[in-house]
Amino acid sequence: MTTPSGQISLDDVNIELDITPGTQINMGAANVRGLAEVPSGAIAMSNLQGKSNAQYIVATGGSIATNGDYKIHTFNSSGTFTVNSAGNPAGADSVEYMVVAGGGGGGTGQGGPENPQRVRPGGGGAGGFREAKNPAAPFPASPLATSTLIPTPATSYPISVGGGGNAGPNFNIQGSNGTPSSFSSITSAGGGAGGGGNYPIRNGNPGGSGGAGGQNGSGGSGNSPSVSPPQGQPGGGANFNGNGGGGATQAGQGSVNPSGGYGGAGATTSITGSSAAYAGGGGGGDGFSGGPGGAGGGGKGGGYRSAAVAGSANTGGGGGGGSGFSPAGPSGYLLEGKTGGSGKVVIRYKYQ
Repeated sequence: MTTPSGQISLDDVNIELDITPGTQINMGAANVRGLAEVPSGAIAMSNLQGKSNAQYIVATGGSIATNGDYKIHTFNSSGTFTVNSAGNPAGADSVEYMVVAGGGGGGTGQGGPENPQRVRPGGGGAGGFREAKNPAAPFPASPLATSTLIPTPATSYPISVGGGGNAGPNFNIQGSNGTPSSFSSITSAGGGAGGGGNYPIRNGNPGGSGGAGGQNGSGGSGNSPSVSPPQGQPGGGANFNGNGGGGATQAGQGSVNPSGGYGGAGATTSITGSSAAYAGGGGGGDGFSGGPGGAGGGGKGGGYRSAAVAGSANTGGGGGGGSGFSPAGPSGYLLEGKTGGSGKVVIRYKYQ
């Protein structure tokens, strides 16, 4: 804000200084002198015309870039965001953010010459995706963004960036969940692990987005634990082939014969200054053709003699579910699922 350049009242000064209108003003007070830029002597009302009390955040940490009037701190691994100057409401004293957790690992299946179809594990669920955007900020945010920003008094804020979950360690075994990412009061949950193959039936785990069920298994619930707006969607389940893991904006899909299920789509935002998708679900595995991963780093599921694909690093994408019919491995025709992608934290604020 800026005081009027023409006729000005004392309440205009109060408003600019974040003081309740009607409060008596001491014209010699430090905040009034600072606004008037008159360090000593008498202050005239004309000294207060066209003046701004805007103060801005000054901070360090992560990889720092500028985009117009905004600074962007990107953390691809854990670190510290340190606020040296807190700013004020007339300038900026709160930050926008994106917090993406690690994606879940895909399940592992097993095939063999007696039954090469017995290899249908589910894809990993995407890591939880949470975002905040000032409605006045000039960048396109995801449909999941809240308008509630994080106030940042001058102090140090630990940043945790979650790793992707591991793939199932052996045949017919589900993977492990991704690990959470956090900043201040915001925590995004790791993606749910994808279920293993059909023998025995393996269900997907709940998580930021749910892991997919293996053959005939149930998908894990998304947005677990529950937050608003939701941080993710459920994984696919109850289908004959491996199902797709849930993504930030779309549930994991069931199998499309003869393919594994598609991973759910993630969320697209330009918080870093360029458009990118995050938190896509991993594709389901199959004995013929693996399902594609969801937009936002989800890994493709494994297929006939083809390996699954890991979730992309620093996207929170789920790992692809494994498949089989590969003449290798200690347990018959084994082809493992893949790990989920690691997470990411981005902090953005107006600095001038």
